Amino acid sequence: MESLSLDPVMTADTTEEAFLSTASSFRTLATEAFSSRTAEPAVAGQRTLRSSISCVGIGLHTGAAIRLSIRPAPADTGIVFQRTDIAASPLPARYDSVVETRLSTVIGESPQSGNRVATIEHMMSALHGRGIDNALILVDGPELPVLDGSSADFLFLLDCAGTTESDEPRREIEILKTVRVANGDAFAVLRPHARSGLSLEMTIDFPAAAIGRQKLSLDLDESAFRHDLAFSRTFTERGEIDALHRAGLALGGSLDNAIVVDGVNVLNPTGLRARDEFVRHKLLDAVGDLYLAGARLRGRFIGHKSGHHLNNQLLRTLFADRSAWRWAQKRASGSLQPRRVAA
Repeated sequence: MESLSLDPVMTADTTEEAFLSTASSFRTLATEAFSSRTAEPAVAGQRTLRSSISCVGIGLHTGAAIRLSIRPAPADTGIVFQRTDIAASPLPARYDSVVETRLSTVIGESPQSGNRVATIEHMMSALHGRGIDNALILVDGPELPVLDGSSADFLFLLDCAGTTESDEPRREIEILKTVRVANGDAFAVLRPHARSGLSLEMTIDFPAAAIGRQKLSLDLDESAFRHDLAFSRTFTERGEIDALHRAGLALGGSLDNAIVVDGVNVLNPTGLRARDEFVRHKLLDAVGDLYLAGARLRGRFIGHKSGHHLNNQLLRTLFADRSAWRWAQKRASGSLQPRRVAA
């Protein structure tokens, strides 16, 4: 989740029918995209949940109790969100479904539509970090529950559900040339990287003395995500809370689900989980936002004061240039089998 700053009874039958229709469309596109694939390499299979799992938590902005259910999904489905409290179409978790980025990453049918799901980045980050390629996420409200403000509880749910692999090969999107977006002195970059997977670097610089300037780099894998990023919580400055409340936002926020700083002081009684928890959380956000590419990226991400807006603009810029990326299949050994798809 963006720093909280103004600069961010299931309808099972209907849901399953709509979801299966959407999943079928996604599988058709994926089959066409990879029709040139050969069968000879041994490749890692796509991963989904072994069983469904649910929880109830408070929405950060609405303050309402929200039920969340994460279900297995067929290969080549991707991550799909579905509102169960309204009659609505499934929403694919893709960069071009993002309709708002002010305080969180929000996907929807259009900026004016009521079919929206907000604050998806912590869940997307957990799915990315846990290696889940396909899942259906049902939610009975306009946002996901915030839980403890990090990805740790989502990761716990995924661990409890377990995972299973299909015979369909896992895919990556390989970055072929550097793309960059900027807003003032803030910027985000994707560039080619020799190693498989995603390498990340983030720098932040906040006026609050408790945060200040922090920088962190890491190569993303399940261990690094679990031990270095998943626990890090969203944060805000005390002076911004009243403004958020006046705007009808952060009604479910508390010291249980966000770090609050006031100058040099951290107001949470339990303190920080890491000295640099702030930059870790911004990297956690980036991991979730970049998973909206529709598959894992193979490249290097560099963010400087980057947030949800720049992260999304970076993906839009990348996919607007067909020469900047290509699909790749990932072998079980870690090597890659590149496959081009039609523009």
